[in-house]
Amino acid sequence: MKDFLSNYLTQTGQKDKGKLYRPGPVVTISRECGCSANRIATKLSKILTGYNYLSETKTDVEWQWVSKEVIELAAGELKIHPEKVKNVFLGDVKQSINDVSFAFSTSKVYDSEDQKVIDTVKTIIRSIAEEGHYIIVGRAASAIAQDIPKRLSIKLQAPLEWRINRIMQISNLSWADAQEYVLEVDRQRDLFVEHVAGRKLDNNDFDLIFNYSTMIDDHIVDAIVNVLKNKKIIANSEDD
Repeated sequence: MKDFLSNYLTQTGQKDKGKLYRPGPVVTISRECGCSANRIATKLSKILTGYNYLSETKTDVEWQWVSKEVIELAAGELKIHPEKVKNVFLGDVKQSINDVSFAFSTSKVYDSEDQKVIDTVKTIIRSIAEEGHYIIVGRAASAIAQDIPKRLSIKLQAPLEWRINRIMQISNLSWADAQEYVLEVDRQRDLFVEHVAGRKLDNNDFDLIFNYSTMIDDHIVDAIVNVLKNKKIIANSEDD
């Protein structure tokens, strides 16, 4: 992953125009606060890279996963500090578009500067998804890449109490502070995705949904790989 930014900048706009254009394959992972999507993405990228090599074509294309790298790319293109991009996702001043007090207001949730950031992030994520062999964590990628045929959209969720306890453990927060943090992160992520998609997403928008509180990482990764093989999104090394 350390070479992702330089590789992306080098490859963008340099697709072989002589080849038939087939966007993907791409995996998107959405998650509720407290579910470790990065751990899943790290393990999955290594396994999928191995499957590429074991397939009949024996391609050496590396599967990579991205999350915060999208923020860094957007900041670079807009020539602003990455923190300003991050604040669009998790700013402390955003209001819910379903808030009753805003129901008849002409005020927008995101201002023009926010929208410029959002448009840049969408363009970057779309480009990464079309390039293929990427796992994209968060950033409304499930909505942005939803029309790519060779894609699998995943959601990690868990009961609220379990997630609060987990945040308490890893962040050394009190119950009240952990609860406030979890609810606020969930709210702002949902707000951003709804803004990008133009509607609220529900379980029907995802191919696989895992209860992170009852499954270990390896079992989740194994299930994802099996579905990718069965859907012919990746090659099955056992096929003749």
